[in-house]
Amino acid sequence: MDYSVVIPVYNSEGSLQELHRRLNETLRQLTSDFEIIFIDDFSQDNSWDVLKKIKSAHKDTIKIARFAKNYGQHNAILCGFRYSSGKRIVTIDDDLQQAPEDILLLVERMDNSNADLVYGIGGENHSAGRRIGSTMYKKSAKYLDGKYGQGSSYRLIDAKLMDKVISHRQHFVLIEELLHWHTECIELVTVKHYKRQSGKSGYTPLKIFRQIVNISVNYSNWPLKVMVWGGAFFSFVSFLLGMYFIIKKIAFGISTPGFTALIVAIFFSTSLLLLCFGIVGKYLSNIYVILNDKPAYSVKEAQL
Repeated sequence: MDYSVVIPVYNSEGSLQELHRRLNETLRQLTSDFEIIFIDDFSQDNSWDVLKKIKSAHKDTIKIARFAKNYGQHNAILCGFRYSSGKRIVTIDDDLQQAPEDILLLVERMDNSNADLVYGIGGENHSAGRRIGSTMYKKSAKYLDGKYGQGSSYRLIDAKLMDKVISHRQHFVLIEELLHWHTECIELVTVKHYKRQSGKSGYTPLKIFRQIVNISVNYSNWPLKVMVWGGAFFSFVSFLLGMYFIIKKIAFGISTPGFTALIVAIFFSTSLLLLCFGIVGKYLSNIYVILNDKPAYSVKEAQL
């Protein structure tokens, strides 16, 4: 198998037929040996019925699977990776904001470079809130953890790299971090980004916030760094304040602050400790999930 295309699907019944048609036409310019894998992330519309119609008409080139509940885009992509058998794997969204015809640009860049991974990067036609959230994470990932700082759901991946990714067993999955963990041989290609043709994005502000929190805790140690340096800073400040009041008492005979100051200090130190324990507790809960070997997804039905 030369190429596999993995598509996470969520509430996109209006775009799936055209997406398949354009993908089919584009891939046939590259090879006749390809497959298109749709992973339905428990859509609430008729996406699964549309996928079954596509599968029945193109049995040799289509694989479809549906999750038993909504697990998220990255978990759906990981599932598609495990069903794929191509030497190269393309990931693309289901909403036609990314042109399937631009796969040819990604393939050309990989052919002319030593890249394990090629991203299709373009101006994103998302809401302002989603663009801001995406930018904030990419910048923080680059400067706090030394990550690549770029990424896109439009990717061309070498199968050798994908094999390393699917060996990971985390419950919470972030494809970008797994890919960047294994390679820095990454290329970028400029592609067009179009407005969504039907439906609306499943990324609400609350989901984006949860995603950022999960990313920070599962793939970064900066909360622990904040806890360590914050604790050290406040300990130093507390030491200086303590010395100040001791000197005042000894040198000038002035008593230390009374009941109010004591209560304020207690509440401040207690709140800081609770915050730190909360962060540690979050890490411990993630360790618990990993030790229980909790799967990243559960497939309800598949036609391969």
